[in-house]
Amino acid sequence: MSNHLDPLSNPLNIETIQEIDNLDLPIMQKHHLRILAHCLQILRITNVGNSFEYQNNNSLREWCYNQSKKFDDKKFSDLFYEQLESTSKKLITFSKKIGKNIQDLEIDDLVLLVEQR
Repeated sequence: MSNHLDPLSNPLNIETIQEIDNLDLPIMQKHHLRILAHCLQILRITNVGNSFEYQNNNSLREWCYNQSKKFDDKKFSDLFYEQLESTSKKLITFSKKIGKNIQDLEIDDLVLLVEQR
């Protein structure tokens, strides 16, 4: 059975997933929004803040490494970290643009980011 909605394996809760699914957006924008929301939740879990760009974030790297243990795949850990780091920079830049801390971003904020693309 899939662990698609298993709260232990998915940082997004069912309410957030349903909120995104109920938005009047094209499917690709919803998909992009889910990815951003997923990344944002991981950043919250690992306590990454707006200072991320000024330091090597070991907590995010460690989180990615722990996730890769499930697959016994070091390349997965490195690639996942690179993708999260890239997305976090995008979220940090956007949060500064709208005058919020990255930790305070909400779905409505992420919708604005997705619609700008």
